[in-house]
Amino acid sequence: MIINIDKPASAIKKELTYLTSKKEVLALRQNFYLIIPPRYSTLGKLPIELYIEKLFKYLDRNYYLGGFSAAKLHGASHQQIQKEYVATTKPALLSISKGSIHIKFFTLSNWPKGNIIQKKSDAGYFNVSDPILTIADLIHHQTKLGGINRILSNIEELLEEVNLSDLTLLLQWYPHTSVLQRLGFLIEHIEPENELMNLLYEHLTERRFYPVLLNIGDRNKPGSVDNRWKVDVNLKLESDL
Repeated sequence: MIINIDKPASAIKKELTYLTSKKEVLALRQNFYLIIPPRYSTLGKLPIELYIEKLFKYLDRNYYLGGFSAAKLHGASHQQIQKEYVATTKPALLSISKGSIHIKFFTLSNWPKGNIIQKKSDAGYFNVSDPILTIADLIHHQTKLGGINRILSNIEELLEEVNLSDLTLLLQWYPHTSVLQRLGFLIEHIEPENELMNLLYEHLTERRFYPVLLNIGDRNKPGSVDNRWKVDVNLKLESDL
């Protein structure tokens, strides 16, 4: 909502400073403020789904909630997250840490051609990655999210929400072959009879793919592999579900 206020800029600035000191208003970015209503005053923040659409309209760029934030919205809430995760376009945005609000931005060079859906909040619709893109993002950004074992339980829960049509759409545009290899390996590890594997493997055989590490935080090169996904399993998988 845009409100026209018939006051001098100096008076508005003074009033905003006062309301900010009372924690009734939070300056999220330059010239973008959040009003914190009484029901959220204890938390000191609004749920991100109430303002993320307005923030990115103000910034005039694409976005979607992803990573652990999307996982939570899809019901995979095993992780208690302290940050929100948002994917957007270049140029890169600095992370936001204001009071109780912590937002991490992931900058994408290639914007997704699908697998972004809309969910509805009390403030309207907002963008979020669908379950399969959420899984792919978790794998792709594993080093920034605490590693494979931290995301493994989320992947297990999210897989319950993925169907063949979602994966088919992802495979039409997704550029990171190594992520698809790790995805296939993890699906087979979690649920050996999952029907997604055959579609995924058929797609990979149409590409040239080479050995990759499961844990990309390891600086070593991939060694010998004994699985069809050509994934060097360089850590012990431990889900906390």
